[in-house]
Amino acid sequence: MIDGAGVSRFLADEEATLALGASWAASLNAPLTVYLQGDLGAGKTTFTRGLLRGLGHSGAVKSPTYAIVESYPFPAFTLHHFDLYRFGSPEEWEDAGLDDLFGSRSICLIEWPQQGGGFTPAADITLSLNHAERGRTVTLTAHTPQGRKSLEAWLN
Repeated sequence: MIDGAGVSRFLADEEATLALGASWAASLNAPLTVYLQGDLGAGKTTFTRGLLRGLGHSGAVKSPTYAIVESYPFPAFTLHHFDLYRFGSPEEWEDAGLDDLFGSRSICLIEWPQQGGGFTPAADITLSLNHAERGRTVTLTAHTPQGRKSLEAWLN
């Protein structure tokens, strides 16, 4: 059972970050909202690239820094990758109509969720990436029953 402390792992390099994303892909079920937290260059988009590769996506995966969101349709759900880094105010969330992308068939990964303020939907899971001496550490913390179910499925 996942407790409030979360699950932590050491990631030695970019390949380990990609592998983490790929390993979680098989246990994803919509709806799910995941906050991706970490400094610039911590590996948020790299994790997302690994996740998408694990889901079978073979095309380009780019950071949605300028587009705000990149969407990837799959048979069971659509994965939306948001990057709110460039938001000047939380109201930009509402102005962009981003709530329309959340639903029962959506998995939403949100980089820089704090930039959306109270408009950003609550996280089921927070994935925090932090630079470590010789790599990165990642901590995944579930906040809802849906988040716990997803992490438990990944761990098993």
